[in-house]
Amino acid sequence: MNEHVLDIRPRYVECDPMGVVHHTVYPVWFEMGRTELLREMGVRYRDIEEQGVLLVVVKLDVRYKLPARYDEELQLHTKLESVGHVKIEHAYELRRQDQTLVLGRTTLACVNREGRAIQVPDSLMTPQS
Repeated sequence: MNEHVLDIRPRYVECDPMGVVHHTVYPVWFEMGRTELLREMGVRYRDIEEQGVLLVVVKLDVRYKLPARYDEELQLHTKLESVGHVKIEHAYELRRQDQTLVLGRTTLACVNREGRAIQVPDSLMTPQS
């Protein structure tokens, strides 16, 4: 499993006065998508952290194509693009039915508690299903 779909319904607090989702919300939703993708792979982020492994965002790209609005039914598609020695890359597509609203990409670095780069654990290299 290298892709997960998360249903999202924007809350009032996530929107501006015009009912449009604020641009700062999308990276939070991306994190939710990554967390649920990991869970589907049989890995809990909490367990990774307890092993002293942290995943930090080192690159974030967001392309806003169409506005998402309050209380719409949306789907966030999160895809694991690649896993390297110390980095993990994800791609995101937020959809409203067949319309693409937002495209995103993140690069995560695997670090220890001191912030030094470390090898991506085996549990993140291959699904645990």
